[in-house]
Amino acid sequence: MAGLGSPESGSDPGAGTRVELTVSCRQLLDKDTFSKSDPLCVLYIQRPGSRQWLEFGRTEVIDNSLNPDFLHKFVLDYFFEEKQNLRFDLYDVDSKSPDLSKHDFLGQTFCTLGEIVGSAGGRLEKPLMMAAATAHSRRRKPAPALSNGGIPGKSCGTIIVLAEELGNCRDVATLQFCAHKLDKKDFFGKSDPFLVFYRSNEDGTFTICHRTEVIRQTLAPVWAAFDIPVRALCNGDPDRTIKVEVYDWDRSGSHDFIGEFTTSYRELARGERGLNVYEVVNPKKKLKKKKYLNSGTVTLLSFSVESDPSFLDYIRGGTQLNFTVAIDFTASNGNPSQPTSLHYLSPYQLNAYTMALKAVGEIIQDYDSDKMFPALGFGAKIPPDGRVSHEFPLNGDAENPACRGIEGVLEAYHRSLRRVQLYGPTNFAPVVNHVARAAAAVLDGSQYFVLLIITDGVISDMAQTKEAIVNAAALPMSIIIVGVGQAEFDAMVELDGDDIRVSSRGRVAERDIVQFVPFRDHVAAGGGAVRSMARLARAVLAEVPPQLLSYMKAKGISPGPAPPPQ
Repeated sequence: MAGLGSPESGSDPGAGTRVELTVSCRQLLDKDTFSKSDPLCVLYIQRPGSRQWLEFGRTEVIDNSLNPDFLHKFVLDYFFEEKQNLRFDLYDVDSKSPDLSKHDFLGQTFCTLGEIVGSAGGRLEKPLMMAAATAHSRRRKPAPALSNGGIPGKSCGTIIVLAEELGNCRDVATLQFCAHKLDKKDFFGKSDPFLVFYRSNEDGTFTICHRTEVIRQTLAPVWAAFDIPVRALCNGDPDRTIKVEVYDWDRSGSHDFIGEFTTSYRELARGERGLNVYEVVNPKKKLKKKKYLNSGTVTLLSFSVESDPSFLDYIRGGTQLNFTVAIDFTASNGNPSQPTSLHYLSPYQLNAYTMALKAVGEIIQDYDSDKMFPALGFGAKIPPDGRVSHEFPLNGDAENPACRGIEGVLEAYHRSLRRVQLYGPTNFAPVVNHVARAAAAVLDGSQYFVLLIITDGVISDMAQTKEAIVNAAALPMSIIIVGVGQAEFDAMVELDGDDIRVSSRGRVAERDIVQFVPFRDHVAAGGGAVRSMARLARAVLAEVPPQLLSYMKAKGISPGPAPPPQ
């Protein structure tokens, strides 16, 4: 859902070629006083026919590096007949906040997807420039003096973007490696080794495709097994060279090179029967020392491959999405009868709650056969006795809180605004547990549950919510949190386990099942309600397919057979 290279262009995404972009940078600005910058790359795509830029995705953060090779790939649909304008922004990340204005800007470059694809070998190298103005520059904190003076339009490093057309192979390989007698690199201890895998390109260059975890203080590490798409290793060519580099991890980011070896997918596919033991060679040491043999060996411990089913395979096989809505009725939203309230029902425009409901619901309802959606409220005093509830049905039926279609949910929401008293606090755990109970009753993959929480405030029951999320992570369930209004939502980032998985009482969530999206990030750019809702829906729903797949894979559930054509 998040892979469209031409948002809202009206083109058929199946008609284009899928292209994978890999980003590297060289000689970035150093914005940190006692260490190097911690760079992040953000890709924006320009809406066709307008000046508006939409965020497409972000790479991971590389610690302490002015020359990062980002592992995260951007996969876009390429259309020859369209001019697909791209913008790459680089930031030095200073905190865990997703708000880019809280990080130091390192530079940007503009290009088109056709420009990258049309470059020799699909490799485009361009200077990064300090922007005179960007979508974030008006809110950015004043930057300290830069090594280049911080002059807009002056170069501040180089970005390298490599494009490669993706094959259709959906096979996923599972590999595990160990090493023996690696070189000792640390003066006061052994090495902290990790592996970096690269696939070769047609022009003889290499593209990073996997990095293992670091094993501390050992010359004989055993790395955890990892999954990698076969196309990422060889893109359909089993004899394409795969280079593997071995490093000793260093906290400063200046990792020590131990050595390297090459292999191919065909060689790896022979398996672990003594055929895949590789000598790790450091070319510089080999030139200097006549008796040099190697810097250790790396052995393939296990190899297997299986076809990786897609989200659509499960949908075609009968998996139904069950969509539940939970709406924040706390007093911090403001009096619903006043135009300043986030719940104000204007005859002229949709409020944030209505817009979020329609944006997400109108897409997800296509995957739910009965179109019946449970709708809950929390944080209000409800009739007849005025007790505070954090799990009340919007339709007033505690036995069956389901509403017919998204229009039914909206009608129930509007009725509730007239009959309940907004109160507080902002508790999430009751509605998370409500959906978790339903999900726990259907573990066979035939149903997957999506909870949409729309809220304006800072969460009050963080510990209980974390525990509820950890429990729900073992179930067929995803949680989407849309934050409306102008509150600081930094605490919500902690629940969105992209960087650090949510934990409670020493237990870590089995999967990342939470996606947090600030509503204002997707409506502030203008363009009207329809386009704002389309932007919001893309951001909100992007993680549902991979989260569904992560549950199915963890439980060993295969897609059901697709029904015969009618």
